[in-house]
Amino acid sequence: MTATRPSVTAPGPVLDYRDNPFGLVYEYAITANEPGKVNIHPVSYTLHGLKIVANVYTPADYDPNGAFPAITVAHPNGGTKEQVAGRYAQRLAEQGYITIAADASFQGHSEGEPRNVDKPYHRTDDVHGMADFIAGFPGVDTERVGALGICGGGGYTLNAVKSDKRFRAVATLSMFNSGLVRRNGLQDSQVDTIQDRLRQASQARAEEAAGGTVRCAGDADLTDEQIAAQPFALYRQGYEYCWKTHACPGSTFKYTMSSLLDLMAFDATDHLDLIDVPLLMIAGSEADTRYMSDDALPKVTGTDDKELFLIDGAQHIETYWIDRYVDSAVDKLTDFFAKNL
Repeated sequence: MTATRPSVTAPGPVLDYRDNPFGLVYEYAITANEPGKVNIHPVSYTLHGLKIVANVYTPADYDPNGAFPAITVAHPNGGTKEQVAGRYAQRLAEQGYITIAADASFQGHSEGEPRNVDKPYHRTDDVHGMADFIAGFPGVDTERVGALGICGGGGYTLNAVKSDKRFRAVATLSMFNSGLVRRNGLQDSQVDTIQDRLRQASQARAEEAAGGTVRCAGDADLTDEQIAAQPFALYRQGYEYCWKTHACPGSTFKYTMSSLLDLMAFDATDHLDLIDVPLLMIAGSEADTRYMSDDALPKVTGTDDKELFLIDGAQHIETYWIDRYVDSAVDKLTDFFAKNL
């Protein structure tokens, strides 16, 4: 029996970042700070000499003299804080949490040259950096800090929580194991070219070191026909989301080719036994990335409090923006963090 390509939901209406005073491009985004409602606070801080740009969301009953639980939210690969990470940060703030969504180092509005470096060390340390900053934000109870990572941010959040014991609970949404996919291809579609791609990455690093051109991997500026021809729903829907319906400055699928030297030797599921706090993994039942969450969960042996929750019918990108899927994920996250923070 031949498998058929999963249907792709229509991409939805276009959200223009210029229509929102905070540049937000997610559904039902804040347009103004008002008393008695969730507010957004653009902030910045320094991490390894780089200016990191972030948004902090405070709940409707926020009191800087209070003691509120807090959650870090790490964005997808190629994403920014103004997209899905902001949507989930805002929704969790509606549930009473102080949340932070930051642009990764070298990406979005955060500093770092060359642009679009995407290395596991930096992306993992970005999660530690959010914890550093939010711990000092007025009203945060440092004994009740949790973490949420989305897509690639999910894999890097797992990596951060392995060792960072400030986090009391961790959740992922549509977790994407960046190292696994950069090495093997999505669903092991590029296993035969691993060594060739490593040689290309090595040459790209040599060119950079010699002061030459910074070469990038990852497709950019595809036509509609090229997008439709992509073999996986993740990429078809991802291009629509990042470039068309939810496009904003700094959002790109490109990353420096030299980053592959680090990415291809990385795996988010290594040493998952070090995680000893409650874990919730959420994935779409139809997502072509679901196998990454399926693979990760059994490797988390340091806690029995772990769960894989499937959103029925959802594909990977659909968990970012389709209301019923987002609502399902938020309901589950609300129960999880209420129990553990």
